[in-house]
Amino acid sequence: MRGTLHRASDSSGDFLVLTHGAGGDANAALLVALAQTFASAGISVLRCDLPFRQRRPQGPPSPANAKEDQEGLRRAVTLMKDQLPGRAFLAGSSYGGRQASLLLAMHPQLIEGLVLLSNPLHPPGKPAQLRTAHFSELRTPSLFVSGTKDVFGTIEELEAAIKLISARTELVQIDGASHGLSKKGGAEGVASFVG
Repeated sequence: MRGTLHRASDSSGDFLVLTHGAGGDANAALLVALAQTFASAGISVLRCDLPFRQRRPQGPPSPANAKEDQEGLRRAVTLMKDQLPGRAFLAGSSYGGRQASLLLAMHPQLIEGLVLLSNPLHPPGKPAQLRTAHFSELRTPSLFVSGTKDVFGTIEELEAAIKLISARTELVQIDGASHGLSKKGGAEGVASFVG
């Protein structure tokens, strides 16, 4: 596992494994800002690269290797559980969040909560190609954070899809933000929901 640990100085032992989307890595500005905010709120954060990004510094992931990315997330959570005694959370931006949700559909007891940043509900301009078949298998409380201008799924589409999940869910909208929650103040808007 390759990543950066943000250890909370005043911690209950709770932790978050946080990962990136298809076009980025663990050093994305949003992830760094979130990790620092969580750590200052008492939750340690492992900000990590998925296996596909560890293999090559640029380029998109291959669908054929998605299971390896899911396994990388499982290993990261297990590693953190060996270090910290508190509750475990998993968060990912776009592709990283999708892989986290697929992992948890198969292993619901792995963590206590899931945070999906800019969940890629469908490819841009292809709303009929929903990526929600696994949602009915999710049993983990999930927080969705999405921009109102995200081309990978509208707020209305996301609200409908979330109804497929039997666990407790919440949707937080970032007004004016696109996919990746990019806009002035986007990271701060997401981080305000940490507490």
